Amino acid sequence: MDDDGFAPGPRRDFSKEEHPMSSSGHGHTPAAWTGVIIAFIGFCVAGVFIVMANVAGFWAGMVLIAAGAVVGGLMRAAGMGKEPKRSAKVAPAKVQPQEG
Repeated sequence: MDDDGFAPGPRRDFSKEEHPMSSSGHGHTPAAWTGVIIAFIGFCVAGVFIVMANVAGFWAGMVLIAAGAVVGGLMRAAGMGKEPKRSAKVAPAKVQPQEG
């Protein structure tokens, strides 16, 4: 038993397990991180200024949120983001005559 009176459970080795969130690579790029950080700062700025009833500061925060999206998109276009998935081409549907 441990010092707190509880028996220790079985130990798990997480280093060899599959982690579904991290294995997809969703958002693990410099473009994504930069865009989200800038947008988060803008969200915080807008939130502080809306509580202070300062309209100009609120809109400055909103501009930062939009700037985060623009910067992230530009960085992705510059090759620092994940390539978008291309959907497979779908064969056109064949028209079948109705029986009847």
